Amino acid sequence: MAEAYDPGNIFAKILRGEIPSHRIYEDDAVVAFMDVMPQGVGHTLVVPKAPSRNILDADPATFGPLFAVVQKVAVAVKKAFNADGVTLMQFNEPASGQTVYHLHVHVIPRFDGVPLKPHSGQMEKPEVLAENAGKIRAALGN
Repeated sequence: MAEAYDPGNIFAKILRGEIPSHRIYEDDAVVAFMDVMPQGVGHTLVVPKAPSRNILDADPATFGPLFAVVQKVAVAVKKAFNADGVTLMQFNEPASGQTVYHLHVHVIPRFDGVPLKPHSGQMEKPEVLAENAGKIRAALGN
């Protein structure tokens, strides 16, 4: 049997405004914000507001609005950081590397010859996250 969704997960708390985040986009269905432990400059998370652990239990109606914003954010981060490409990552359950059990997509600008940093648990400085969020919001036209 699948695990139940835990409304106490960190992304649910961010969505409710209980934990601060550097938001770059929000609409009725989706929020995008800076990853506090980025694997690269401009690493952004796109999270549906609808509660689900991951892709395995999400309502299929979640995916249209979620991936429309993933595309919008991917275009914006590529522009904001003059990136050579964009990596999208999405993990499901512990064996895949999922550590936060709320469906989310990682959007990471990529640069030729620059590897991703490991997911080290090192938090980025808030002022760096704020500056990067501003660049992405500008690229989104927000």
